Amino acid sequence: MSGSGVAGGTRGHDEDSERSTGPLRVWTLTIPAPCKFINLNSRTHWAPKAEMTRAWRTAAHAAASKAKLPKGLDRVHIVAHVIKPTTRAYDVHNLMPTLKAAIDGIVDFGLIPEDTNAHLTGPDLRQGGKGELGVIITITEEA
Repeated sequence: MSGSGVAGGTRGHDEDSERSTGPLRVWTLTIPAPCKFINLNSRTHWAPKAEMTRAWRTAAHAAASKAKLPKGLDRVHIVAHVIKPTTRAYDVHNLMPTLKAAIDGIVDFGLIPEDTNAHLTGPDLRQGGKGELGVIITITEEA
């Protein structure tokens, strides 16, 4: 196992053990809801759904710009917390189309070149608690 830095299940002291494997930088981006969430369970006509998608994409781009996120990163991990004004139970993964539109807006901004697996880990979608309708996105740069 030359260069692996692992011997017998314990970390060795070669040059690989000195290399940082943790996150490089972390940013938090708050996107206030420009409209209602796009839900996988809804049977919305394509035209209103396209308007909602455009609204979320535009809102994410504007939030990224306002937050002065960096541009041209190679790889990031995204975790998104959905904020709703109620504590009523819901299936957070039904809101994945909302997050897809938001990530597209962040890519349009230029954070990463594209939202393929080569540049993006996740997105991980989580229930974020009670508050003003929106999404809080945590972006962690990966090596």
